[in-house]
Amino acid sequence: MDQLAAQLPAGAPLSLVALLINLGLGVPLALLLRWHFERFGSTLSNREEFAQVFPFILLTTTLIITVVKSSLALSLGLVGALSIVRFRTPIKEPEELAYLFFAIAVGLGLGADQRVPTLVAGPAILAVVGVLSTARRGKEKTRLYLSVDLAAGGGDPERIDSLNDVIARHVRTSDLRRLDTREGSLEATYFVDVDESHRISALIEELNRVFPGIGVSFIDQSRMPTV
Repeated sequence: MDQLAAQLPAGAPLSLVALLINLGLGVPLALLLRWHFERFGSTLSNREEFAQVFPFILLTTTLIITVVKSSLALSLGLVGALSIVRFRTPIKEPEELAYLFFAIAVGLGLGADQRVPTLVAGPAILAVVGVLSTARRGKEKTRLYLSVDLAAGGGDPERIDSLNDVIARHVRTSDLRRLDTREGSLEATYFVDVDESHRISALIEELNRVFPGIGVSFIDQSRMPTV
């Protein structure tokens, strides 16, 4: 191995000034990335806590690439080191993975001394993602599972029709997914699409008025993280 390393061509000398410049440029980009994730991220995890990792990853990647590019032997050593590393951090959201990949990409760009493309492309990508995220939130609808529980007289067909009418008045669309009746009680689950969140309060208020003692539950199934 030592003989192979001796035969490899010597790389470019490591410039400490260039490294400090790249790290200095990486700091505002890392802070911008952290703010962007906290502001526009939609993951269910603690975004503020997760965003603290971005500066560390971005600056560390810059350091690694700056050191490795100066020697082919170090490049081969890095490949060998990464082959035995096992990353077991549970990344459950694709969005988190995308932000991590962006932090690594910026670190690679700065470490390779591609300062101008990195400084131009980095903020431009974040701006596009921010605009798309804002537009999506403006058009976003609330899709929920509505579960209702009626006690005495719940199984009466007329009450079922009345229940459907009340729900239909407050939601864009409703789809009955489950209906259970036993001993005069009724349990039903609807998949509803609500245009505006405040309509949920109005729906609950009318359900309680028309069906005293009703049990109402809303579940946002689509936002539950997968295990």
